[in-house]
Parts: sequence; C-alpha cells; structure tokens
Amino acid sequence: MDTSGTDRVMGASRRGWQGRRGARAMLTLLAAATILSGCQTILDQSYQADVKPSASPQIVDEVQKNDPRAQMGAREHPRIVASYGGEYHDAKTERLVARITGALTAVSENPNQSYRITILNSPAINAFALPGGYLYVTRGLLALANDAAEVAAVLSHEMAHVTANHGIERQKREEAEVIASRVVAEVLSSDLAGKQALARGKLRLAAFSRQQELQADVIGVRMLGEAGYDPYAAARFLDSMAAYARYSSVDPETDQSLDFLSSHPNAPQRVELARQHARAFGQEGTVGDRGRDYYLTGIDGLLYGDSPDEGYVRNDTFLHAGLGIRFDVPEGFRIDNKVEAVLATGPDETAIRFDGVEADEAQDLKNYLTSGWVAGLLPETVRDTTVNGLSAATARATAERWDFDVTVVRDGKKIFRFLTAVPKGSTSLQSTADTLRNSFRRMTPQEITQLKPLRVRVVTVGSVDNMTTLAARMMGTDRKLDLFKLINALPAGATLSAGQRVKIISE
Repeated sequence: MDTSGTDRVMGASRRGWQGRRGARAMLTLLAAATILSGCQTILDQSYQADVKPSASPQIVDEVQKNDPRAQMGAREHPRIVASYGGEYHDAKTERLVARITGALTAVSENPNQSYRITILNSPAINAFALPGGYLYVTRGLLALANDAAEVAAVLSHEMAHVTANHGIERQKREEAEVIASRVVAEVLSSDLAGKQALARGKLRLAAFSRQQELQADVIGVRMLGEAGYDPYAAARFLDSMAAYARYSSVDPETDQSLDFLSSHPNAPQRVELARQHARAFGQEGTVGDRGRDYYLTGIDGLLYGDSPDEGYVRNDTFLHAGLGIRFDVPEGFRIDNKVEAVLATGPDETAIRFDGVEADEAQDLKNYLTSGWVAGLLPETVRDTTVNGLSAATARATAERWDFDVTVVRDGKKIFRFLTAVPKGSTSLQSTADTLRNSFRRMTPQEITQLKPLRVRVVTVGSVDNMTTLAARMMGTDRKLDLFKLINALPAGATLSAGQRVKIISE
C-alpha cells in the first residue's frame, strides 16, 4: 500500500452482490469511490548473448525516432510504469529477459522492429505490449515461470501483437484513450491516480479480439520453435497460470494479480490449440530447449510478492516497516496489498479497506469523520476513542444493502483509515472492526529491523530432502506445500530427485 496520496471521497455501493465474489466486487466499487493516490533493456535484431558490445551501438531512440507507432508507445510508457509500481531493476534478471527477447527478435516476422523490454515492479502476473515495440513483463510472472521457454512463450505472443499491428487496430476500435481520459477528467483529481486509472482503463477497455489473440498464439508458437525454445511452453505456462488461479481461489476476471488471465482468456480449447501448433515442430518432450538452468540462475533472489515500499502481508497480518505500523485481519480473510490500498475479503461478503492520508496534527478526528468524505455517515454514531495508545475516532455508515464501520487513527501527520463493510443486518460488523482496532499498533524497532522482503531462492535438492522438508522452508504463507508445488509446477504424484534445482520463497 502506497500511503503517499491525499484525501479523497469514500462512498458506498448501491448494487447487490452474492457470496465471496460479492465482497471482492464490493471492494472494487469502494476502491473506485475512494479515490486515493499509490528495466528498461534496449534491444535490436542483432542481439546475441555471447557477442561483445559494439563500439558504435544502435540506440532504440534513434532507430524509432520517425516511427509514429513508437511515439504512441512512448506517450503511454510513463503511465504504464506508474500503474505497475515502477520499474524493477536487477542486473542479473534484466540480462536474462534481454537474452530471451533477443533470441525471439532474431526470428520475428519483422526483424527490423526494435523492442524495449521493461520489467515492472509488480507481483501481478502479467505481460503486454504497446505499439512501437514496448514490451512489459511483471516480476510476478517471472517468479511463476519455471524456465526461459515459458517466458519466451509469453513475450513471443506479445511481440506478435506488435508485428501484426493489433495495438493500432485495437485503439481505433475501442477509442480507449478518449473514453479513459474522459473518465479520469470527470472522476479523478490526482495526477498520479489519474495516470494509474488511465493506464488500467486503457488495458481493460482496449482488449484484443479473440481473432487477434488466436493469431498472436499462432505467430508466438512459431517464433518459439524457430528460436530453438520448447514450442510446448505456451500451453504449459497457461496451465501454470490456471493452477495459480485455483490456488488463489478467486475469479480471474476480478483479481488484478491475475491480469494476464483477465486479458488473455485461458479456455481449454485455446491451450489445446497451442499444443496443436507446437506439434508442427515435433513431439512434446523431444524438441526445443527449455532453458531451465540458466533461467533459475537469472531469477535467484528475485523480489517476491509485496514491495518494501508498499508493506508486507504475512498470513493474516499486514506490516509496513516504513510507516512503522501493523494490524491483523480475522482468520479466514484474504489480504490483497494493492498500490492504492490494502483490501481484504472474508466470509459472508465481509470486506475491509485500509489506507492512509496526510493530515494536520491539530485536526480533530471527529470533525474529520464528518467532513464529507464518507457517504451515508450516521452523525449520532461518531465518537472519540483510542487504539493502543493512539488517538482515534469511529462511526457507522449505511447505504441500501450495506452497513459500514469507519475507524480513523492518528499517528503523527498520518491518519490511517479502516472501512469495514458487511451486508445490512450482519452480526459480523462489530467483531471484524474490533479485530482491526485491537490489533492496530506501532511496530517495535526490533520488529522493523527483522522485517525483510521475500525473495525467490533457488536451492538444490539434497539426498534427504523431499517436498515436505523443502516446503517447510517456505515463508509468507500458511499453505507452504501448496505454494511450493505451484511455483515449481509439480503435478500430483510428482517426486524430487537429489541434485534437482527448485524454487522456494524465503527472506
């Protein structure tokens, strides 16, 4: 969660939703109503991993300076980067992704097309392209992939959209820029929030057509095979993303951590079509290089999950060393740490939103609650209180199907805000809000020092190791074995062999 923003408007939903998906949809609407502020590697077609740098290299900016498509991508690039947490910089990982992209560029349908590949500092699983050769892949996708061929499958698909000019066709068809710009102008006042919404809105509104996706699949698999990669990697990685969706137990259409599945439908028929295209190169398991060993070396140490700037989720607890605060959600809730806020969903359509804003230290918290940023506030419920020694105020609000508890806590020049939403008449509102209030506190200096980011660590299976012993070393989850199997793409009944390299998540 990025709490660098300014105070906005918090409103209540007027639509009805069903079940756990309803709680997530409720948070999506609250996020829209509560408006808050939250590796570029240069390649050309001559790239080869073992070639020494040129004494007079071609610069992509120079190559693309007269290309209107590149100018279009350049305009959108800052907005894309802002909406995905900035760029992720790690020399080893950047070299890995450059190596993969360079191999694909050499067999591209347009070998004169230059590419800029940016690793986005986001745990979301996504990759996409803009006109002019702007390619993007998130570190979340790199963490899920198990070999170079799988990442090549994703990038070749996106490169196919570029070479087929799908981005131009998409923009003309949807007029996304006009639509999204109007939405931003009417709803958002924050420049940063506007950039984020515009970027996400354009990706959502300007989806590729089914025909374009299938065309990119065909081109992408062909590029995989011709570049010497395992052509079956496309189908294999689609299966991995589907497994991630099942592990997360969420709807891919509503969860931004599954951006790639949201914009790239994962129908079983499409997976089978990818396998059919791959058979043109030979039988599965007999053709192409997976590039597993050098891939694992390239992502060893990759930041996993939340960025330190946005705090950490550890099971049922959110911790933010920079802000020096922590709190717990009730058992059975799932926390999603977004750039704009921390969101959590639980049983019986219960939803939580947490964020922070800058405020004058002298501002009265009761007056702040009644200043108009909460729609449906019940003035008679506003009262002062304390939360673990910190000044606080609480109130209730209501709107058609929903009841809300609103709690604000002051810590220096920050006001932290909890919004708990339940279906009208639910008995869980008080207990959920109490859990948040009772657990919210400042972190101790020792806790702050000990809090470290999680990373992908590549380890070698020892002679006495098995899945259970290795999974026990996983951190940041209470489903250690499930996550271990997922990130290593281990099917049911799989076994490990001594000397095998696998991924674990640890500090």
